[in-house]
Amino acid sequence: MTIRVLLADDQQMVRTGFRYMLDAENDIEVVGEAGDGVEAVRLARELRPDVTLMDIRMPGVDGLEATRRLAGPGVADPLRVVVVTTFDLDEYVHAALTGGAVGFLLKDAGPALLIEAVRAAARGDAMVSPRITVRLLRHFAETGPRPRRDTAGLTDRELDIVRAVARGLTNTEVAAELYVTVSTVKTHLASVQNKLGARNRVEVAAWAYRGGHVD
Repeated sequence: MTIRVLLADDQQMVRTGFRYMLDAENDIEVVGEAGDGVEAVRLARELRPDVTLMDIRMPGVDGLEATRRLAGPGVADPLRVVVVTTFDLDEYVHAALTGGAVGFLLKDAGPALLIEAVRAAARGDAMVSPRITVRLLRHFAETGPRPRRDTAGLTDRELDIVRAVARGLTNTEVAAELYVTVSTVKTHLASVQNKLGARNRVEVAAWAYRGGHVD
């Protein structure tokens, strides 16, 4: 199945470069481009792409607000947004992920990571640039006092999967580590998200770190 991608960045050169890299892949197709946040929201709602690559600093509505409008709390049918930016400021990372983004990538990450981020988002996985992953998880761990290990009604197997997801493993990697099928992992994750009220695996990982389930 072809992954349909929308590019949102105010620099034409960046959009052209991303289009060149993504269109070269047999399973990815760029279906639209937006030069500002307002246009990004309009096109995303119109085209319903599988993945939107969203810059942060754009005229009009910035990428963080555009992400919230497309994928944030209260959005009935959220789209999958990966924020791709030059700036790895903590407040940007936190705002993007709490605003519904399923990934956060730096523009200098390289073509291979950009392509993998698109595929990961399309699968329902999350990808955060390795350079900022450790700092991001430390932020989650240090946000407020760590409560007692409330399991929120999760089964032991669900907690195993939560811990693996919080370590950054993909569904395929979780399945291999726990000796189960990928479909079993997806079923458990759906149950976990329902119990936690989490919209994506990033929020699942945040819950795990805040609750002391991951060292």
